[in-house]
Amino acid sequence: MPQPVIQVDAFTDRPFAGNPAAVCIMDAPADEGWMRSVASEMNLSETAFLHPHADGWSLRWFTPEVEVDLCGHATLASAHVLWQDSRVPSDAEARFHTRSGLLTCRRREEWITMDFPAKPEQATDAPEGLERALGVAPRYVGRSHFDLLVEVDSEDVVRALKPDFGVLAGVEARGVIVTARAADPRFDFVSRFFAPRVGVNEDPVTGSAHCVLAPFWSARLGRSEMTGFQASRRGGMVRVRAARDRVELAGQAVTVMRGELVD
Repeated sequence: MPQPVIQVDAFTDRPFAGNPAAVCIMDAPADEGWMRSVASEMNLSETAFLHPHADGWSLRWFTPEVEVDLCGHATLASAHVLWQDSRVPSDAEARFHTRSGLLTCRRREEWITMDFPAKPEQATDAPEGLERALGVAPRYVGRSHFDLLVEVDSEDVVRALKPDFGVLAGVEARGVIVTARAADPRFDFVSRFFAPRVGVNEDPVTGSAHCVLAPFWSARLGRSEMTGFQASRRGGMVRVRAARDRVELAGQAVTVMRGELVD
């Protein structure tokens, strides 16, 4: 039977901005090879696959090349679709069983708040090839569970980056987060996220990166609630709250396309 697929732009309040994700809601688990093929066909940074499970939903995320352990924007997109299609009551919590444990989402008017694990970084030496790949000298380099975090001198430096993705793919990390304090008073920090090693040269807006950014900037700015802007070409805003070993990420989402997979 045809499989519905919905494309959602996450971390934005308007179409064709933020980070697009495909959402496939299924009745039962699917073959992993089929999910990998669908994700490759969709060719978005993430495709989410859901089916009912226990007291919520099983959720898995795939890039065009690999399955990942944690993804924010596709979780946001999944919760948005569940509420929009009345699969979860609008005033109820959306619960996802994932490779990163139980993740929950709550809806407050047009905003969706996700409860994610914090992924704080630890200072490290810059690995071989990192500075050459980015073309800038880092102020600070840290390593989190998944990614490297690189602090640079200014927002202008973040926005001007033109990485050598061939070199960056050789750096040992899922991805590289580059960040600086924001010049725009509407935001506290800016970032970009590069992950050629898993098939995504630049991710437009990365929820899981903010699991690193929230504790990092909370320690530097001395407050727990902040607003980040991911300065990719599409761009997107993420509200964050650092709370010990958890991070709350809040964003908006817009459905842009509905279709069917016929195989």
